[in-house]
Amino acid sequence: MARVIHEAVWALFCRVIDNHGDLGVCWRLATQLAARGVAVQLFVDEPGALRWMAPSGCNGVSVKPWPADSEVFTPSQVPGVVIEGFGCELPLTYQAAMAACTKPPVWVNLEYFSLETSAQRNHGLPSLVLSGPAKGLSKWFYYPGWGENSGGLLTGFLTGDTSPSGKSNATLLTETTTTHESESCVSRPLNISVFCYEPAGLGLWLTQICKLPRKVHLHVTAGRATAAVQQAMLSIDVSGLSMDFLDYMSQPDYDAMLARMDFNLVRGEDSLVRAMCAGKPFLWQIYPQHDGAHLPKLQAFLAQTGAPPVVVQAHLAWNATEPQTLPELSPAHLGEWSAWARRLQVELAGQTGLTERLTGFVAAKG
Repeated sequence: MARVIHEAVWALFCRVIDNHGDLGVCWRLATQLAARGVAVQLFVDEPGALRWMAPSGCNGVSVKPWPADSEVFTPSQVPGVVIEGFGCELPLTYQAAMAACTKPPVWVNLEYFSLETSAQRNHGLPSLVLSGPAKGLSKWFYYPGWGENSGGLLTGFLTGDTSPSGKSNATLLTETTTTHESESCVSRPLNISVFCYEPAGLGLWLTQICKLPRKVHLHVTAGRATAAVQQAMLSIDVSGLSMDFLDYMSQPDYDAMLARMDFNLVRGEDSLVRAMCAGKPFLWQIYPQHDGAHLPKLQAFLAQTGAPPVVVQAHLAWNATEPQTLPELSPAHLGEWSAWARRLQVELAGQTGLTERLTGFVAAKG
C-alpha cells in the first residue's frame, strides 16, 4: 500500500539517559507540536518517567514503545517527518522502511543545545547516509541555540503564546520582575530550588550558605538531587538550613516552582531553558562528559549570554571536578545575577521558539 505523505504526522524517537533531560525535551517538543495540530508518535525506550512528568498525557501525542529489533515496518507506517532525538539512532527496520518510501520523510537529528561555534556552523546542514539500510538518504542536523540564526529553544509561552494560565507574555514578564523586586528584603528566607547531579562542591556550598546572614530554605527535587544532598549531609553540619525533599513533579509544576524561587540550581538542558524562562538567578550544572567536552560548551554559553564575572566564577566552580568555593550569595552578587537572568528572559521572549522554527525548517525541506 502506498504511503500518503502527511506532514501533520511526525514520528519522534527518544532514548532515555537519566529519565529527565532527553525525555523532558522530547515531551515538551511533542506537546508543542500537538498544540499546533501535529499528530506525534513518540517512540521511547523507557516511558516510566512520564507517569509523573506528564500524568495527564497530551491529546495528539501517542506514546509508543521502542521497536523491537525484529519488528518490521512498511513504508505506509512512516510519516512525512521523522525526528531522531539526540542521535539516538533509529531502529534499522524503521530506517529500511524510510528508504523504501516513494518520497522519503524529512529526517531530522535533533541535537543538544549548544552555543559553540561548531554547532552554529553545522546547524541546518544535511548529512548523506553512506551505509546501512538507509543508505542514500539524508538527515538534517538541527541544533537548538541562542539567537535568530540558531535552532531556537523550547521556550513555550514565552515565544508569544499564552501561558497555561492564559496570561500574556508581557503580563508574565511584569509579574516576574515585580515579584522579585517586592520580595527582595532579607527578612524572609532565600528560597532555592536544587536540581543537580552530584557536584563535587555540593558539601562545600551547603556549608557556605549555612553561614549566610539571611536564612535559606532549600527545595530539593526527587531522585539524584535528594540522594546527593542527603549524602553530603552525612559529613557536614547543615543545622542552619531548612529544606524540603520534594516528590517527583510534573513539568508544569516544576516550571511554576522555578518562577517562585529566588535562586535555582538546574542541570542538563531542559531545566536550564526553564530557568531562563523563569527569569530568576540560576546556576547550571552541565551534563558532565568524561573527556571534558562539556566545559567548552559551558564557557560558550557564559560568553554568548554575557554572564557577569560572578556568574562565570560560580559556574566554573560548580562544574569543577574538585570542590571549589563559590561566590557568596550576597545582596550585591544576587543583584548582578538577577539582572543577567532577567535580561535573558526578556531576550528569549523576543525570539521565536524551537518548535516554530523547526516546523518552518521541515516545511522548507519537505
